[in-house]
Amino acid sequence: MKNRLKDMRADHGWSQAVLADKLDVSRQTIISIENGKYDPSLPLAFKIARVFGQPIEAIFDDEGD
Repeated sequence: MKNRLKDMRADHGWSQAVLADKLDVSRQTIISIENGKYDPSLPLAFKIARVFGQPIEAIFDDEGD
């Protein structure tokens, strides 16, 4: 699944570690999501959306899979 997580994180000036801390996940989880190697669970996707104040659809795109 494609996502804009890396760009959105950079726009906020957050490191992977900072975002991981905000989401209560490991930095490796953030790396895997950003690289498209891991699709977050629905609860985690909602949590990510809340942290960025965006709808899930603004962050994740399942088109092309």
